[in-house]
Amino acid sequence: MGQNGERKTMENTPEMSAPRPPQPTPNQPVPQPAPNQPVPNRPAQGTPGAAPGPDIAWQPVSPKYLQVRYIGWAIGSLVWAVIGFAPLVLRAAGPWRGFPLWLGIILAVFAALMILIPLFLIPRQVKAIGYAERNEDLLVKSGVIFERMVVVPYGRMQFVDVQVGPILRAFGLATVKLHTASSATNANIPGLPAAEAERLREQLSARGEALLAGI
Repeated sequence: MGQNGERKTMENTPEMSAPRPPQPTPNQPVPQPAPNQPVPNRPAQGTPGAAPGPDIAWQPVSPKYLQVRYIGWAIGSLVWAVIGFAPLVLRAAGPWRGFPLWLGIILAVFAALMILIPLFLIPRQVKAIGYAERNEDLLVKSGVIFERMVVVPYGRMQFVDVQVGPILRAFGLATVKLHTASSATNANIPGLPAAEAERLREQLSARGEALLAGI
């Protein structure tokens, strides 16, 4: 009786099993991230060497600089005309009768290209020049066929120079030259009004001295 009672008791005792993880209910929707959730944009910082964004406020040079460039073009065209067309003229006149005709034609065509191509490029080149002052650096851009952009950190400026030639002085313009510790970051801003060139020189010099002094 005692053994049978113990056996029945053990048989009627439910077995202890490990808890099972909860199973997902059929057709239960799985949470998905919200589509097209906007990501907050961080404002661009004016750090040295940072890529300029499309919202940079570029400052153009003076429209008078176009006339200065045309004067330089006229002087250069005169030189090219003498080099390119003088051999044909002298050959036709007699002193250079032995000069090869084919060489004279090549020189004339080359000189004509050197005169006409800049005539159409100068307005676009002047329009492409610009500069922008940021918190930590100055951006300078130029070029039409080969675009060039220079980032000049204020802390690396050694000195800022203002140059005025006779033609620029006649139009009240000046050129600002930026000299830094590296020649790769040197830059020129031509065709600025004289007052703007002086203001820019003073401001850039003050910012460079302040950053060098650790202010």
